[in-house]
Amino acid sequence: MDLALLLPAGMSVTPAMKERCPLRDTLDRIGDRWTVIVVVLLLPGPRRFTELMRGAEGISQRMLTHTLRGLERDGLLTRTVHATVPPKVEYDLTAPGRALAGPLTELLHWSVRHQESVLAARTAYDADV
Repeated sequence: MDLALLLPAGMSVTPAMKERCPLRDTLDRIGDRWTVIVVVLLLPGPRRFTELMRGAEGISQRMLTHTLRGLERDGLLTRTVHATVPPKVEYDLTAPGRALAGPLTELLHWSVRHQESVLAARTAYDADV
């Protein structure tokens, strides 16, 4: 893929971009089953692990932990441990995480607006195959 096609006007391809495609990297992060849901759940502000578990119906504790660690590793959220008994841990979006939330919210809105037409197209396609 020609990386220059991905860039905003005035930007040029860097050596880091040649080594690892930024679009592929982003899609790898948000393309899993739970990342988008966790980011959306964190939009109102910091949440505790149990709040995220309740909000992301069907996610296992192990998968939520894995998703949160990936988001933290990528700098999209922070994990804050408060010195209480028992320890209180909160997760919150960073500035880049909040910036990512905008396009994800647009994707969510698109999916809601177009769900019926997509389902109808699938039904018509499957009937012809």
